[in-house]
Amino acid sequence: MPARVDSLRGLRAFQRLVKAAVTRPLAPGYRMQHRWTDGRPMAAVAAEFIKPNDRLTAFARLEIYNRMYWFRIIDSLYEDAPGLRAALGERKFSRLAVAYLTKHPSHSFTLRNLGSRLEEFIRAEPRWTAPRTALAREIARFEWAQTVAFDEAARPVVTPADFARANPARLRLGLQPYLSLLALDYPVDRFVLAVKKRDTLRAEASNATTSARPAKRIRPVPLPRRERTWVAVHRLDNMLYYKRLDAPSFKVLTALRDGATLDRAVAAAGRGVTPEQVQAWFALWTRLGWLCRRK
Repeated sequence: MPARVDSLRGLRAFQRLVKAAVTRPLAPGYRMQHRWTDGRPMAAVAAEFIKPNDRLTAFARLEIYNRMYWFRIIDSLYEDAPGLRAALGERKFSRLAVAYLTKHPSHSFTLRNLGSRLEEFIRAEPRWTAPRTALAREIARFEWAQTVAFDEAARPVVTPADFARANPARLRLGLQPYLSLLALDYPVDRFVLAVKKRDTLRAEASNATTSARPAKRIRPVPLPRRERTWVAVHRLDNMLYYKRLDAPSFKVLTALRDGATLDRAVAAAGRGVTPEQVQAWFALWTRLGWLCRRK
């Protein structure tokens, strides 16, 4: 590395070097690795572009930023996954987070996208979540859907007038980008909600003033048992919501999402569904703003 950057090309090379050093995975004990990617001592590499001071070596100064980077992204993932932490336990979740972020490092300007591939990673490397891998995958899907619901884009909604003048055999509707439809084998919506309520109680207890009586011990949330569950994760008036669905209505929404015409989507509900049920579904979905014009 040149002692002085005197060109745009040199600046880019310097920026890449600093980024690689700061974002490089930590060694055991959450310390900076002592060898660079080519095997050279990390202390020698750091000394090429960082000056020591009267208290810290070049290695120690760089290590501060390396550790700060990793603590920040681990903490962000920690905040986004309360349900997964509760299901796995803090220690196991921490190991999962480090392994996941090492394989799928952040490539975005926003920390919002950190968990976008977590469910995929759990599927590919189940050893980090065994023996609760199936449950962990579903919680990861559900918690990522909450992130999507919170800040994904919204499209213009359809109105009753759009239905009145349309041919059901040709009309194709879209679903809002922020709406996620989840077919689950566990009722993770209730589990995650219970975990959040417990964490709120714990925070309130820790902030409460001391009294003569000791505070009640807050019990852990029991893990959910298998139960086929259909959930829509969405937002309304800038608030996050989960809505349970039954199997027929879930099939209709899934068909619309996948591009089916209105009549074929309704047919996907199966036999036994009445016109009154279908009318009630679409009236509700229209009020919630789930249905939009398809691109």
